[in-house]
Amino acid sequence: MSSRINIARPQGVSYSPDPHGIGNSRPSSGYRAADPENPVEQLRYYAKQIEDYVEIYSQPLRPHLPAIGRFLIIVTFLEDSLRIVSQWGDQLWYLQKHRHFPKGISHLFLLINVITMLVGSGAVVTKRHTEYGVAGLLGVVILQGFGYGLIFDMTFFLRNLSVTGGLFMVFSDSMVSRKKLFAGIPNISENDRRKYFLLAGRVLLIFLFLGFIFQGEWSIGRAFLSLFGLIACIMVAVGFKAKWSASFLVITLSIFNVAVNNWWSVHSAHPTRDFLKYDFFQTLSIVGGLILLVNMGPGGLSVDEKKKSF
Repeated sequence: MSSRINIARPQGVSYSPDPHGIGNSRPSSGYRAADPENPVEQLRYYAKQIEDYVEIYSQPLRPHLPAIGRFLIIVTFLEDSLRIVSQWGDQLWYLQKHRHFPKGISHLFLLINVITMLVGSGAVVTKRHTEYGVAGLLGVVILQGFGYGLIFDMTFFLRNLSVTGGLFMVFSDSMVSRKKLFAGIPNISENDRRKYFLLAGRVLLIFLFLGFIFQGEWSIGRAFLSLFGLIACIMVAVGFKAKWSASFLVITLSIFNVAVNNWWSVHSAHPTRDFLKYDFFQTLSIVGGLILLVNMGPGGLSVDEKKKSF
């Protein structure tokens, strides 16, 4: 709902009403409807208005988005390291009984995972040697996939593709904040690499939602959510209105995560509690990657960036 405010104007000053017939109490955003009666033009106009309001009201939170995104990305690794330590005996039993690890190797496998996750997470949060921290965490994702025999599990595979996308977003963010070798002279090759990491991060981030779309029982509500989510995923992947679509996925995944992966409501002795907890923190990590995307934008290899050239 919109309203008009009548303001007295000095005598002798005249102006014509909005030639397009679309009232706007805010300063022009730069978009003018060529044909105000065209529904597509009206949709573009109001989309631009919403985009302007989102930019305005998100400003107080914007300086904190990188820190929030980085922290959410590494929470799944912190939770996993804590789970390994608190369930050390059970972890060893599984690796030795079902994965046929020798005793010494199973201990070393768990120890390497815990140390790498803690050190890598610390590097990501503190922004110190971020590239080494990201490389270590990526190594943990691959090592656990083979070590626990989950590399061919589709749900595990899609989720970890999305986690990998989040880590790529962290690496891209570190390339932005990294100090240049010579002040004022951009490193062209590094800028090019950042474009490709942002593209890879965008594409990989959407695999979690794609897994949600193709799994589980269908209902009318799920169908509508899946449809809008799929559209948002495609927009993120190609970089069209990427901040919008990423924001939509952040809100949708956050609501879904709290409603479905509510591990705190399950008894501690129930076998599904650990699975729900694992899914909950992994989804938080992917939300963190999407938050970094909202903050940084889609990068040079995107429709949004190409539109600026025309």
